[in-house]
Amino acid sequence: MAAERLRTLIVDDEPLAVERMQILCAGIPQIDLIGTASDGEAALRLIDALSPDLVLLDVAMPQRDGLAVATALADAAHRPAVIFCTAFEQHAVAAFDVAAVDYVLKPVSAERLARAVARAADAAGRAQPGPQPASSRWIEEFWVPHRSEMIRLSAADIDRIDAERDYMRLSVGGRGYLIHQTISELERRLDPAQFVRLHRSTIVRKDRIAKLRHDGLGVWHAELRDGELVRIGRTYQAAAKAIMAK
Repeated sequence: MAAERLRTLIVDDEPLAVERMQILCAGIPQIDLIGTASDGEAALRLIDALSPDLVLLDVAMPQRDGLAVATALADAAHRPAVIFCTAFEQHAVAAFDVAAVDYVLKPVSAERLARAVARAADAAGRAQPGPQPASSRWIEEFWVPHRSEMIRLSAADIDRIDAERDYMRLSVGGRGYLIHQTISELERRLDPAQFVRLHRSTIVRKDRIAKLRHDGLGVWHAELRDGELVRIGRTYQAAAKAIMAK
């Protein structure tokens, strides 16, 4: 399947954006462009009629936006791969929730789109017929902005998460990546078997904790494997101490 051409639909309410995507698609051998739509309702009608393999989908559209279109496809008999092509990085977490293959920021470059399409073709080649295993309720990866594009980070690679005003900093191997999300929402979506909240502004991967230390007067710290200390808030002490019972 990976070597086959992907029957592709472009969905964007901006005529110039559609024209640009058509030009970019013409340069990608894996794409067989079968149509375009300028709004979410038209997109769903065409998807139902044409059964595309891939949809290049804008997020911000009037009435039914791209996220609503992708959500509506969840129960479709023939569910196409979705690549979001948008100017807004803040929808990346929501895009993961609807199982998008990739999230490409505008202005879309030919190289970046080609990589996203290759990922979609690879995913199509790995797909097996018949019922698919249920997805985990916990988030397993993130799309994060990095320079002029969005990259994927595996949740398993995240060392810690720290709140910075309206953003969260995901620390991975000494590098930090910012996403627009609340810490409470992230805590709800992270696997509690893997992550623990230690403070109102800090979540840590459990296996990054080397020891817990009591400093007197009810004050506890977690010492991480890199030697850094994280103060444990009183509200979160019970959850932190439960790690020692495992």
